[in-house]
Amino acid sequence: MRSAYERLVRPLLFSVDPETAHRVTIGSLRVASRVDPVLRALKLFQPSAKPKRVFGLDFPNPIGLAAGLDKNGVALPAWAALGFGFIEIGTVTARSQPGNPRPRIFRFLEQSALINRLGFNNDGADAIAKRLSKLQRSGRWPDVPIGINIGKSMETPLTKATEDYLCSFRLLREFADYIVLNVSSPNTPRLRELQEPAALSELLAAIGEKNLITRKPIVVKIAPDVTPEELEQIVSLCEANKVAGIIATNTTIDHSSIPAGHDEQGGLSGAPLREKSTALIRAIVARSKIPVIASGGIMDAASAREKIEAGAQLLQIYTGLIYRGPRLLRDIAAALK
Repeated sequence: MRSAYERLVRPLLFSVDPETAHRVTIGSLRVASRVDPVLRALKLFQPSAKPKRVFGLDFPNPIGLAAGLDKNGVALPAWAALGFGFIEIGTVTARSQPGNPRPRIFRFLEQSALINRLGFNNDGADAIAKRLSKLQRSGRWPDVPIGINIGKSMETPLTKATEDYLCSFRLLREFADYIVLNVSSPNTPRLRELQEPAALSELLAAIGEKNLITRKPIVVKIAPDVTPEELEQIVSLCEANKVAGIIATNTTIDHSSIPAGHDEQGGLSGAPLREKSTALIRAIVARSKIPVIASGGIMDAASAREKIEAGAQLLQIYTGLIYRGPRLLRDIAAALK
């Protein structure tokens, strides 16, 4: 049986362009985050508790909000009220930036998929740090782990990427329970080159040095399109630099599931990414003991269970939430042991 969201809310949201729908949704949740009666009402959607401890953090359940939905960290109390076991904001860059030209989000209903080429549109690390500081003082800071996903500013040359990440890291680390290094978005030119051994080694070493005092868990988000040889190098570097976790995966540049006449440039997410993401999780788990956070193609309880059985410790949803609504959290939690 379809949920009220799927019957009533989704048709309204899908009647307008995707970015407008996203702006309306985030705006509504931002307002809700400031109104205690509304936050209490949102808690009706919460799934049953499924406590989990991963890389030293306690999660009330293993279902997290993936980066991308709340880039600027404006609705943390509302996401927590809905029942997310952890919330990841971003991707945040050192400088504020508008991202790529519109249109830049595209729905594919038959494939239960999205393509986006947003390009890390966000308010910038300094503005977001001030917003998070204000939220802390408000007394509405969520009691679930908060991850902050950081990436390279589009105007920063690749040779200066490490300095750019360090700027965001220094500004945001005090607000994060863990920090994600996004080196895998296909929508910032040449960003995926940071997954190559020399660049990734430099970045991880620099972040590791600045993390000696705060000792926040550092997580790396990787692309689903890496070769087995590339994955071997990435995992080896993550192990050598004591990375706390790997997010598998970002969006894919493999658009073979989309009819040629309707294809768009950007990263593909949703149901078509399910198999590719799960295969990468299995490959990482077979090679390493680094905890894996599954992201990609989690659209229902079965696909979530598949990720856990493949070896993932935690889950993140994005496109599945857009298509299924908040009941997806309860469906997943009910299916997990």
